[in-house]
Amino acid sequence: MRFRRGGLTGLALALSLALAPPLRAGETYDLIFRQGTLSGLPETEVLTYRREVSVPEAPDQSERGTGDVRLSFEPGDLVRLTFHQDEKHGNIGTFPADVGNPVIMYFVETVLRDVAEQTGGSPFYLRNRIKEALLLDVPVETGTADFDGAEVPVRILTLRPFEADANRDKLGAYADLALTFTLSEDVPGWYRSLAATAPGAEGGAGYSSTLTLLPQEAAQ
Repeated sequence: MRFRRGGLTGLALALSLALAPPLRAGETYDLIFRQGTLSGLPETEVLTYRREVSVPEAPDQSERGTGDVRLSFEPGDLVRLTFHQDEKHGNIGTFPADVGNPVIMYFVETVLRDVAEQTGGSPFYLRNRIKEALLLDVPVETGTADFDGAEVPVRILTLRPFEADANRDKLGAYADLALTFTLSEDVPGWYRSLAATAPGAEGGAGYSSTLTLLPQEAAQ
């Protein structure tokens, strides 16, 4: 069995310059965009993330966005992300395997798309607010989470990119968007779960978009 070699090139640079911070960030950025998170995984490994999307204002958007995101290895130190929904599937993209897990960029970019579509805001403006949030020091909680029948140690970070934004009033409920990253060295690919949530109007159901790593057996 062959294993992937490790690498130390920057994940954000390799996948997209869009989220690369202008200065080196601290622990927040380093933890969320951790390098080498696919190193040591066998080439036969397939990581499956269940994606659940709820957009109360747009049920069709919820239906389109819910499915499975699969990461598989390809020759040439590459990984491919594909989206699966029932019997249909589509290609998301191919990325260098030695820099990190590209599911993090997929998560951020799909949340940006959802928020921009619902608020009419500029994706560039929204992306810049997330870039700024990544440069802040935020509390890192520790705890445990269930994975494959066992409790694994996790670190949890929550970003609120529009909390102090001057244009909060234009974003409606999405002004209180929270991005929660649950990270663990004891799960393949580093990300136990990634979640974006915003409150609903008048106490109703709000927006949510989650990616949750499935155990191998559950992903079959």
